[in-house]
Amino acid sequence: METKEQLSSYLLEIEKWEKDQKGLFFWEKLGRLPFKLLDKITPKFIQEKIGVLVNELGSYIQTGGKYLISKQAMLKKIEKKTSVPIETLEDVGNLPIESMISLSTNLQSNRAKFATVQGASTGFGGLFTLAIDIPVILGTALKTLQEIAIIHGYDPNDKEERVFIVKCLQFASADIVGKEAILKELSMKNDKNDKSQDMISQLKGWQEVFFTYRDHFGWKKLFQMVPIAGMIFGAIANKGMIEDVSEAGIMLYRKRRIYDKMHQLDEAIYE
Repeated sequence: METKEQLSSYLLEIEKWEKDQKGLFFWEKLGRLPFKLLDKITPKFIQEKIGVLVNELGSYIQTGGKYLISKQAMLKKIEKKTSVPIETLEDVGNLPIESMISLSTNLQSNRAKFATVQGASTGFGGLFTLAIDIPVILGTALKTLQEIAIIHGYDPNDKEERVFIVKCLQFASADIVGKEAILKELSMKNDKNDKSQDMISQLKGWQEVFFTYRDHFGWKKLFQMVPIAGMIFGAIANKGMIEDVSEAGIMLYRKRRIYDKMHQLDEAIYE
């Protein structure tokens, strides 16, 4: 296991990333368009599709639905890439942070490439193929975050982890105020002395998660409504979305794993 000094250095990198999230880039500024205007210019069938997406996120939190991936298959992939015997998630959690960074970076790159091709192909037909794009990109985002969870030794089969995953989705789409609120909420998971949180309190903001994600997702899809030209917008939007979502998941899960490792070191000292 790493030393506390090494873990602290990883933590500093994550804290630097958290501070960098305060900048508003083009997409975020454009995302501040009044949502009433957005509703007026967004075709009804796209609004309906996004409504289905919101409902599917609710189903995902409750049961995992059709988006729940195979944990065992992912464990085998990790074992193959690290050449370390892996039988349980605890074995994964004991891997060095460097191994988790390498696995996460490789996963992010592969998923971004897939999203680029997928966004370009569904953007080619503009308005007519956009309906296909929406559920596929959601599935890619959820699958990627579940794989990131497993890479850091956490089980997406647990309802608590599915809540965390949806929070990662929200973080990637949130503005400065939203990001700060989410970081504050998620930081409570790192406090091992806080045992009072139950599932109800963790789910208290789930509707806000869905609405934030719906609004952010909706205006990006507007650029894909033009046939052929939609290829460019689709490729850029989907690639950017998966990169943002995976980056949020990687950093937030890595932070949890670092705190867990620090806690183990503290326990070892007092034993």
